Amino acid sequence: QRFGEMEVWALEAFGASHILQEILTIKSDDVVGRSKAYEAIVKGEPMPNPGIPESLNVLLHELRGLGLSINLE
Repeated sequence: QRFGEMEVWALEAFGASHILQEILTIKSDDVVGRSKAYEAIVKGEPMPNPGIPESLNVLLHELRGLGLSINLE
C-alpha cells in the first residue's frame, strides 16, 4: 500500500499524528517494530515505541559516506 507525500500532508493538517507516526515508522520498513507491534496487539499489551526505519539508516550511511559525522541520541 502506497502512502504518498500529499496523503502525509493531509493527515498532518488533520492532526492525526499517531496514525502518521505509525504509517511512517511501524508500517513502513521497520520489520522488527512491525513484529513487536503485532505481538503487542495479539497479547493486549501497550504498543511499543517505533524503531528507526531502514530508509533512515540508508540516509545516515550515505551522509557518513560524504564525511559527515552524524549521531542519533
